[in-house]
Amino acid sequence: QVKLVESGGGSVQAGGSLRLSCAASGFTSSTYYMGWFRQAPGKEREGVAGITRTGSTSYADSLKGRFTISQDNAKNTLYLQMDSLEYEDTAMYYCAAERGYGCGRSLRPGCFTYWGQGTQVTVSS
Repeated sequence: QVKLVESGGGSVQAGGSLRLSCAASGFTSSTYYMGWFRQAPGKEREGVAGITRTGSTSYADSLKGRFTISQDNAKNTLYLQMDSLEYEDTAMYYCAAERGYGCGRSLRPGCFTYWGQGTQVTVSS
């Protein structure tokens, strides 16, 4: 029943911005722990950002405030605003959802049960 569909990826020059969307269905995303992850070729999947049921957000330290996660409860959609993009941000970006509380605010991929198919972000330098 749970389905996540990412969109908004594309090609952008370094310094530009993109906003990714994740449309959720089969559940109310604001009642789950939601997150964004990315995986570049040859690298492990890494956590980007998370948002709790209460709206508390967390980010990977390496992003240094360039990314912002948010939710639109009315549209049941998760967003990732990406600013000041760098070549190193090039990756497949995934949204994920977890109904449990056992992992707290962890951004470890293993803490999330439901995943989208991903959307590609390519940053040119």
